[in-house]
Parts: sequence; C-alpha cells; structure tokens
Amino acid sequence: MVRALRYRNYRLFFGGQIVSLCGTWMTNIATSWLVYRLTGSPLMLGVVTCAGQIPIFLMGAFSGILVDRVNKRRALIVIQTLSMLQSFALALMTLSGHASVAGLIALNVVGGIITAFDIPMRQSFVIEMIEEKRDLGNAIALNSSMFNIARFIGPSIGAVVIAAFGEGWCFFLDGCSFLAVIAAYLSMRITTQAAPRPAHGRIFSDMLEGWRTVSKAGPIRRIMALLGLVSLFGAPYATLVPIYAGSILKGGPHALGLLMSSAGAGAFFGAAWLAGRRSVLGLGLVIPCAGALFGLGIIGFALSRVLWLSMAFLFLGGGGLMIMMASSNTILQTIVDDDKRGRVMGFYMMAFMGTAPLGSLLAGSLSEHLGAPVTLVIGGACCVAGAAIFFSGLEDLRAAIRPIYRRIGILPEMVTASDDASRLSFEVRD
Repeated sequence: MVRALRYRNYRLFFGGQIVSLCGTWMTNIATSWLVYRLTGSPLMLGVVTCAGQIPIFLMGAFSGILVDRVNKRRALIVIQTLSMLQSFALALMTLSGHASVAGLIALNVVGGIITAFDIPMRQSFVIEMIEEKRDLGNAIALNSSMFNIARFIGPSIGAVVIAAFGEGWCFFLDGCSFLAVIAAYLSMRITTQAAPRPAHGRIFSDMLEGWRTVSKAGPIRRIMALLGLVSLFGAPYATLVPIYAGSILKGGPHALGLLMSSAGAGAFFGAAWLAGRRSVLGLGLVIPCAGALFGLGIIGFALSRVLWLSMAFLFLGGGGLMIMMASSNTILQTIVDDDKRGRVMGFYMMAFMGTAPLGSLLAGSLSEHLGAPVTLVIGGACCVAGAAIFFSGLEDLRAAIRPIYRRIGILPEMVTASDDASRLSFEVRD
C-alpha cells in the first residue's frame, strides 16, 4: 500500500506536502467562514470561491505548456515561495483588522494564478520521483491519501484556531507550513529528470497539440468530460457547507470543521483503498461507480437535518469523489506520452478544478433562489446521470486502453493471461 515511499525523493515530497496541505485546508475553512461572517450570503461565498478558481480555468492550457518546458523541481520551489507570501498577505490583512470581501477576492485571484501553475507542475513531477513506472499508480493514490489526511486534519485544527484566535492566525500558520515543502524540494536529488521540451516552439502550436490529444475520441476525452461534469455540478457542494453549518444545522465553526473533516476522512479511506490495489486493471469500472457514490452522498447530505447523518453522507461523498479523481488521474498519466504529460495535466486541471468556479457561481446563485438543499439535490443527480452515461461506454473505453497498457509494458501479466487462455483454447479443440 505504501511501496512508493521506498523512493527517497517521494518520501521527502510526501512529508513536506502533508504539512503544507494542512495549512492550505486551514486557509480554505478560514476563508469560507470569514466570508460567511462578513456577509451571510451564499452568493458571496460562490463569488469568493470563483475568484480563486477561475484563473485555473483560464490559464490551465498555458500552464501545461510551461510544465513541459522547465525544470520542474526549481519551478516548484518558486511556486511554493509565492504561495507562502500570498498566505502571509491574507494573514496581514485579517490580523490588522482590514479584512474585506474585496480584499479576499483580490488575494484569492493571486492564489488561483499560482495554483494554475502548481497543480500540473506537481502532478507531472511525480513521475520524476518514481523510478519504476509500475509504482506510479501507487504514488498517485498516496498523493490522494496525503491530500485527504490534510483535508481531515486541517479543517479540524482550523476550526479550533478560528474559535480561539480568529481567521487571521489560520492564514499565518498556512504561510509557515510552506517552509516544510520548500525544504523537501531543496533536499531532493533527482537523477531521472524528464528532458524539458525545447522552448523555441510556438506556444499556440503546443497548446493546439495538447488540445488535440485530449479532445479526440477516446478514453482521455471520456474521462475529461466526466470530470468536468462532476466539477461543475457536484464539487461546488463545498461552497454551501458553511450555509448548512450555520443556518440549517444551527452550528458554528466547530460544525463546519466536523463536516469538512468528514468529507476528508471519506476521501482518505477511498485513497487508501486505491493505494492497496496492485494493478490499474479495473479502474475503468471504478470511475463511474465512484462518481455515482459521490452524487448519492451529496443528495443525502442535502436532505439531512442531523449533524451526524450529514457527516456520514459527506464521508461517502468525499470517498466517491476522491476515488473517481485519483482513478482518472492514474489512467491519464499512464496512457499519455511523456512529452505531452504536462499539457494533458493542464487540461485535467481545467476539467476538474477549472470548471469549479462556474459551478460555485451557479450553486451560489441557485441557492439564493431555490435554497441550498434543492441546489445540492440537482447537482448530485447530475453526477449520478453522468456516471451512468460513462458506464454505458465502458467496453469501448477498455478496448482503447488495454492495447496501450500492453505496448508500454505496465501490465505484462495481461499478455501472459491472454496467451495462456489461447493455449488452453487450442488444447481443448485438439
């Protein structure tokens, strides 16, 4: 389950990222609660969330081109340093008593620009830390586990800090947490670095090549389409959780922390289950099943009026979302060519995170008119429908992916099993 940790560079990455991501989740919960405290408006929650995510949608394709052209470790050190400064700016604004929605929107836009380069860079860098490609799926699953350990711990700590000291100290602690991941990158010794793509090529042609890769009929397009649908209609549930914690469940920061941590705990167990899988075989079926589980979890959460039951539904939904996302990531990273990985991960980021700001605005707007419960039921139903459509084309997906796995040698046992079956068939006929 943890075999990717035998690589020294990945161990450094894993430890540093856990600390940093705990700080990131503290900032997420502090931002949501601060906006809710200042405005009490679900629409403004959607606007602030959108401000942090729209740069990902607008810049995803361009950032993927940069990923294929630079030294990823050095670039990640610069990116994490900028993220640290952005968190300290949030802390300064809040602790000085000048917190405002306009300031949060501006700093969230800056954070979104940084994230637009960080995510595809970090995703593409994983393969340089893992020397044997067959362990890539385990590393991606551990990445998801790491993300959700932080998603479980960060909101819990953040809720305590908000209640005791205020939102500003969450932002300050987040800034300090980036020191851990910067130190990890500085300590790495990369020996199998992928050669950067020459920078003299035209940006537009590179972007077009990446678009052709993800848009042509086949498994990549199918996976991207489902990710985009779930991100647009389902993932923005997190934008409305403060409304549930404060107005529907009649709680406060502690209730918000429990709800967010429940989703994180479910996602952690889902990622741990994926990490325990020995093969990527079967992930095509896992994707729609997990997508449907996520949708049903959101519908259950929308209808619940009891805190512990709401936590249980978010546990299921968080697990479904993470399993679907990590399974999709694993398939994409293993079937795409090395020289296009950065651009494909850029479009992956656009599909999963880039459409989320539009979903946040949509969720906030619908909640103003229909209420949060109806909005979430609609979103969950769309996710279930998308998963059903994906499932209906599963055989075509398998037929397209398996020859790629045979060609790159990631599943040689499939060839052996096929040969054995053929020999057995001949023996029976003889």
